Amino acid sequence: MADSLLSLMTFFPLLGMLFVLFIPKDNDGLLKGFTLVVTLITFVISLPLAFNDVFATSGGMHYREFAEWINIGGFFQMNYNLGVDGISLWLVMLTTFIMPIAVLSTWKAVEKNTKGFMALLLLLETGMLGAFVSLDLFLFYIFWELMLIPMYFLIGIWGGKNRIYAAVKFFIYTAVGSLLMLVAIIFVYYYAVQSGADINGFGIQEFYKLDLPYNAQYWLFLAFGFSFAIKVPMFPLHTWLPDAHTEAPTAGSVILAAVLLKMGTYGYVRFAMPLFPDALQTFIPLLATLCVIGIIYGSLVAMMQEDVKKLVAYSSVAHLGFVMLGVFAMNMQGMAGGMLQMINHGVSTGALFLIVGFIYERRHTRLITEFGGLAHKMPVFATIFMIVTLSSIGLPGTNGFVGEFLALMGAFESGLRWYAVIATSGVIFAAVYMLWMYQRVMLGTVTNPANENLKDLNAREIVLMLPLLLFVFWIGVYPNTFFRKMNPALEQMLTQMGHKPAIVEVHNPVAAPAAHATEHAPAGHGHN
Repeated sequence: MADSLLSLMTFFPLLGMLFVLFIPKDNDGLLKGFTLVVTLITFVISLPLAFNDVFATSGGMHYREFAEWINIGGFFQMNYNLGVDGISLWLVMLTTFIMPIAVLSTWKAVEKNTKGFMALLLLLETGMLGAFVSLDLFLFYIFWELMLIPMYFLIGIWGGKNRIYAAVKFFIYTAVGSLLMLVAIIFVYYYAVQSGADINGFGIQEFYKLDLPYNAQYWLFLAFGFSFAIKVPMFPLHTWLPDAHTEAPTAGSVILAAVLLKMGTYGYVRFAMPLFPDALQTFIPLLATLCVIGIIYGSLVAMMQEDVKKLVAYSSVAHLGFVMLGVFAMNMQGMAGGMLQMINHGVSTGALFLIVGFIYERRHTRLITEFGGLAHKMPVFATIFMIVTLSSIGLPGTNGFVGEFLALMGAFESGLRWYAVIATSGVIFAAVYMLWMYQRVMLGTVTNPANENLKDLNAREIVLMLPLLLFVFWIGVYPNTFFRKMNPALEQMLTQMGHKPAIVEVHNPVAAPAAHATEHAPAGHGHN
């Protein structure tokens, strides 16, 4: 089973989707129950990845699967090439972890055409997992495009009143970037063939070894970087995100925030940066500037929002600015902080969208002015909301603190020092817009009669939130669980790009983070 674990994990949801098609469309309970079981089994299948200590000792690819797929006269070859390392490990786990939660969130929220909704969710999971484990660029592109189709329909059919506009905008933005990436992939392949390089299909690890001239790297990085910047999204290519988030159903928003946005950040780390390291150095000042603008702009616009969901959407623009600033620092502190913050954002922002979904199901409005004093009527909801809010603004002891701190520290220790100084203002802005929103929605007296009879969270909704709360504190108190398996792969990536790595470990982030985010010997020789 270990020999085909990645294939089983990736395509099991697709198999489940085929079974969903044979369930009667009017049997909502069975459709949702079956889809939940499929996503839970997929999560169980992925668990051996999380518990395997091989990632802590080796930065290479593990669970490799390889088979020849398309071979045209020995000249044009594409392979079924899968593998996972410490960089993709936690993103794969985040995907399989968040999907059952997303399905469970649909229990009351999705009542029309449930069969189609569940089938699309399972197809989307296959696309996301496939993209994270693909080591062949052509195969990656197929999964990358596959994700676009179900999300387009999830927004366009089950979304809000402006769902068509949001779905089309989402599709066009992503498709334009994808086509540029496709052209770049083809160019890299033909350059490798023409130069006589020893390659086997579109294998990314063989492409890493290519000695591309700077002029080619410049344009190829632009093509890859533009495509991934749309997906992150980075300023000024972010405008599709608030519309897509606001109009998407709750499950769609959760998946979009938790996983789909990470396709862009992962794309930079796995493809754009190591494939074109010389061009990367040219673009880092520009990219870092866009990160800082995104942090400040996203925060300021979030402050002005009257719709809770749109506020959370703009907060994603700011949070992902921190992620990319850490990644572009090109040192272990920044890279590890950025990678961990990808997971943190998935947990915290996914939880925030679930919370917005809970109050929307009860009141069918997301306007902040419609609420006030909800803590008196919904104490359990208020407590969970506060914990997630504090994790989103990076309170020490919660997951958001460790990732943001290391990303900023990595940027400060690199050539991006002044970018980090300015970006730190985003932490203050985050506290302003999140706590101000919480105050207006939850605190004070109940002024709207429509809120008088609101019911607190039920058992299903509490069960939905508990796993997310667990990771809020787990990552916040003991992030080494995640760094230990991430470090060797990041060290290998930085060495490959010509940078001297240093292992990051955080022993007690609550008490003294600055003193303990230290540099150690290469992976395998530090304290794990």
